Amino acid sequence: MTVALYTHRACLDHDPGSGHPESPLRLAAVLEALGTDRFALLDRIEAPRATREQLARVHRESLIAEILDDQDDPFRRLDPDTVLSPGSAEAALRAAGAVCAAVDGVVHGRQRRAFCAVRPPGHHATTQTAMGFCLFNNVAVGAAHAIAAHGLQRVAIVDFDVHHGNGTQDIFWSDEQVLYASTHQWPLYPHTGARRETGAGNVFNVPLDPGADSAAFRAAYEDTLLPAIDRFAPELILVSAGFDAHRLDPLANLRLDESDFRWITERLVDLAERHAQGRLVSSLEGGYSLSALRLSSAAHVAALMD
Repeated sequence: MTVALYTHRACLDHDPGSGHPESPLRLAAVLEALGTDRFALLDRIEAPRATREQLARVHRESLIAEILDDQDDPFRRLDPDTVLSPGSAEAALRAAGAVCAAVDGVVHGRQRRAFCAVRPPGHHATTQTAMGFCLFNNVAVGAAHAIAAHGLQRVAIVDFDVHHGNGTQDIFWSDEQVLYASTHQWPLYPHTGARRETGAGNVFNVPLDPGADSAAFRAAYEDTLLPAIDRFAPELILVSAGFDAHRLDPLANLRLDESDFRWITERLVDLAERHAQGRLVSSLEGGYSLSALRLSSAAHVAALMD
């Protein structure tokens, strides 16, 4: 059974502006890394658009309309970091649609695992607010789709982006069908993700100090997060795959390298095989060093394929 790569060229057309760290060059770097012979066996699939129904499971209509319908000003700044350009609505639809289609693919057995090489990222977007470079919460849309469209009862979301996924946590704060597990630098934007934030017992946060290295990262998973996921016995694992905890990343201060992303991916694949018939869907979040993105995305997808 194959591993799929979901992407769409429209995701390159979201343009936050010159000098913005969430540049189209990020996705281009990932696709370049995954375009080598090493990844020739990937099942490459064009991401569809998410439907409004899929988006509305986690987002208020006011946010959906703000992104998709209000086109009076083609360049709009939603917050100091989050920008809409003429290509942003289509990119956001394809990014969320990729995760939903990947969920369909693994649940129906067409693929075993999938990586969604998409942008804009999603894990900061809350029910009603686009923020932190994120428009729609792609992984949250996918999790809600897995439950509503496929009847899954237990979906785990694992977020190893260096920034805490406040939006994902907010959306599923009291939803016991979804487990949210995160490592992230603390303190750092968006200044959420303390250990005491536990939702309905379904939220697990392990903050990492600035300068934390591989040992601290791996201990967080081995001691706390992997056992929690194992106890939850998910029917599907979703991954918010941000690679900005890499030591080369300019926006944070953790000291990981690509081998750490391969390691955590292997551990999550093991859990997916144990509990979820192998079903795992990963979606690109952050990562702002192009060289680190190439190395890290390649290591991550190689581990999905092994």
